[in-house]
Amino acid sequence: MSNNNKHNHKDDFEQKHYRPQISIGKVLTKMPVVLAEPSLQVHTIHRTRFPEDVLEIKDVKKQLVLTQCRLLLPTNKLFIKGYVRKNIQYAAVTEQSAASTAVSSNIQSHTEHIPFNLITEIKDYIVKPEMPKTNNRHEFDFYVTRPLPVGYPEKDELLSSDLSQFHQASSEYYNELPYCELVSSKIIEWVEAVDRCLLESTGLMNEGTFTETEDKLVIDFSIKILQNQHVYVSSTTNDDDCDCE
Repeated sequence: MSNNNKHNHKDDFEQKHYRPQISIGKVLTKMPVVLAEPSLQVHTIHRTRFPEDVLEIKDVKKQLVLTQCRLLLPTNKLFIKGYVRKNIQYAAVTEQSAASTAVSSNIQSHTEHIPFNLITEIKDYIVKPEMPKTNNRHEFDFYVTRPLPVGYPEKDELLSSDLSQFHQASSEYYNELPYCELVSSKIIEWVEAVDRCLLESTGLMNEGTFTETEDKLVIDFSIKILQNQHVYVSSTTNDDDCDCE
């Protein structure tokens, strides 16, 4: 086979495209629906303890992490748990001398998790959540008759249900659980040393070290609350509109 024929067959193969089957008109689909987009705030006080004497804090990086975000249906209560991951870079004192007007230090790193929790109520819904359907169980019996023992009239019978059998009809529903997505966050922090001591043994004015700080945090964050629901969508696409060649 010539090289030209091989090249033509390759082009024919590459030009084939898959034509999807598209439903036209009003189509029922299942997709995530946004129930609410609340902006929330939580505040907390935390104490940080360093393993060594700190001269000063050089930099702090913080990240918000949610470990639980649960809309407790059939109520409107929202339960949130999480923590702030905080990484602190600080100058740790390594050497100080009374005969010198200098303090030696090196840069260290300290990482900790500051936990928080929040319970609030969702009052304004963009779309109402689908409330969970409850499971149920129903027992039923069958009527039976039995002869009575000696001592009762012959024409009488025991009329009751059959205690030797058990009958039940039960139903169970697999409801869609709402879930959350974290949209944005803002953390305002105020850090103060609570045990700072001046380095009086040196000739340095206003220099000191500490090992513990008190952190006041205000955490603002926004989330989306979603739930998979059935939704009708309209489709006007036809085969002529699909550029499949």
